[in-house]
Amino acid sequence: MPLVAEFDIDCEHLPFVPLARVLPDTTIVLDLQFNHEELPLFVLSVTGADRTTVEKTMDDLPVVGKCTVLGEAGETRRYQILPRQTLEDHLGPHIDNLSGLEALATTEAIIERIEVLPTGWRQSGWFAHRDAFHEFREFWQCNGGFRLHRLTQEGDAEPPGDGLTDRQREALRTAYELGYFEIPRRASLEDVATQLDISASSVSERLRRAQTQLIEETVATTWPPLPG
Repeated sequence: MPLVAEFDIDCEHLPFVPLARVLPDTTIVLDLQFNHEELPLFVLSVTGADRTTVEKTMDDLPVVGKCTVLGEAGETRRYQILPRQTLEDHLGPHIDNLSGLEALATTEAIIERIEVLPTGWRQSGWFAHRDAFHEFREFWQCNGGFRLHRLTQEGDAEPPGDGLTDRQREALRTAYELGYFEIPRRASLEDVATQLDISASSVSERLRRAQTQLIEETVATTWPPLPG
């Protein structure tokens, strides 16, 4: 069944990440148009930053060739950017498995939104099935970093009122996706902690509290009380 995912890719060498580091409080949204040789044509929407600073910083980026302002509305400006480098020139020195990156372009997935962050890209999109998502996730786990924020089946309603906090839900989802709950386990508590960037003891506590909350909201409300 199709999946909808939102996640962070931690890779400082991705296009326009240096711009986000210079302007950390600015919203930068990237659209890739694959019609220009090896690197796509970039369309960049920048909100909440001084135009002079934005354009001066972009002039210094190796990936940026010709830059054209497409339009301006309020605090947002949209740029069309022709790439100066090929994919191999830009990412080859930093990613060992460049052929694997190129293969992701044929994954059964549609990335609907890319927000450029000071540490990488935040992406949201649609995956045709779980294997397509796993292929994407495993590549970036091996070649940078990957942090999952949301993974739902297409058409799912809003999450029910299960009483979980956002952090508990994130811990459960990450542990599940890494294989922590499988038999035998494919991931350790330390693996989950690494993905969440917290200690193993904190992960353990979040998982226990989340599991307790789910039991109280589901099983415990329907199960006959134990005899006293």
